[in-house]
Amino acid sequence: MYITNSPDVALIAQKYGVQRIWIDLETLGKEERQKNRDTVKSQHSIKDIQKLSTLLKQSELLVRVNPWNKRSKDEIEEVISAGADIIMLPMWKSTEEVREFIKAIGGRTKTTLLLETKEAEMCLDEVLKVNGIDEIHIGLNDLHISYGLTFMFELLSNGTVKRICNKIKKVGIPYGFGGIARIGEGVIPAEKIIMEHYHLGSSRVILSRSFCNMEEIEDLDIVETLFEKNMKKLRDYEEYASHASEQEYLKNLSEINTCISQIIRKKGV
Repeated sequence: MYITNSPDVALIAQKYGVQRIWIDLETLGKEERQKNRDTVKSQHSIKDIQKLSTLLKQSELLVRVNPWNKRSKDEIEEVISAGADIIMLPMWKSTEEVREFIKAIGGRTKTTLLLETKEAEMCLDEVLKVNGIDEIHIGLNDLHISYGLTFMFELLSNGTVKRICNKIKKVGIPYGFGGIARIGEGVIPAEKIIMEHYHLGSSRVILSRSFCNMEEIEDLDIVETLFEKNMKKLRDYEEYASHASEQEYLKNLSEINTCISQIIRKKGV
């Protein structure tokens, strides 16, 4: 998945195999939650959905709406009318919110839940009994904030992501978690995170801002070169990771845990 509201960039991403383009309408509470953190604050709009929905032929158009609120039903109607293929609900904290979300969509698009609060994990067993959930994504950034952790990948080392994935796997709902940088880059190298995706049975991930940072690049030729080169590297590594042994997966996880411990020590915690 790649987040962009640029038609040109979306078409480039689609061309090189990005399966989902993500429009982000979430604004409610985000500034307060992520204050003083280096995160992207979206300025996407309904008009962006309309523009991209007519252009994309292979990639699906995913739209993250706001957390459930008194205007959610109207927002969902606008998003469906604009042409979304998948609608994502962020920051849910109760089974009732999920039920209302699924009911509001009424089978007109695919649904995905963004699990990113400790309350969401607490009610996950009940949520998984709700019909109409097509997939779930674990949002590491807000979830680690919710749990009061220092570093978002602690959720891998402390077993939280594995615990959640195992519950979702049992009911047969597709799932994924977090985001990745380019192969060979990232605070924890992207290839180590990809290997853990395969280890945990994840089937989806966000290409992070560092994969192709549009705040720093204006030349579309450079954007195309980046996607062509780095999507090939990603797919090649995925082929390797998908055939790794359990021993290789466990060795990789041990290396991830060592990286996380070093990062936390550097932060002085």
